[in-house]
Amino acid sequence: QVQLVESGGGLVQFGGSLRLSCAASGFTISGYAMNWYRQAPGKERELVAAVTSGKLTTYVDSVKGRFTISRDNAKNTVYLQMNSLKPEDTAVYYCNAESPWYHYWGQGTQVTVSS
Repeated sequence: QVQLVESGGGLVQFGGSLRLSCAASGFTISGYAMNWYRQAPGKERELVAAVTSGKLTTYVDSVKGRFTISRDNAKNTVYLQMNSLKPEDTAVYYCNAESPWYHYWGQGTQVTVSS
């Protein structure tokens, strides 16, 4: 059974840090691009960060310099290190595995940043 399970969300103060993890099971992430999306209340889901199978990374402008995506294929896990958090980062964060043939989604983890 294919699963992506996010963890590490929570409540943090302005300027704080969180590290999200996404553990995959039922498939190996090595052949997939791995992405983190987020969705804030009343807003569309947006792509926050992505890492290719070759470990190339991209970020939405609003998180550049603050967030870092990484992957550990041996652990079948992808991470999102979030520093200097702002209230506008408050959202449900979703892990996504993408290939030309499949898309898998996690259930999401809530991140709340208080001002």
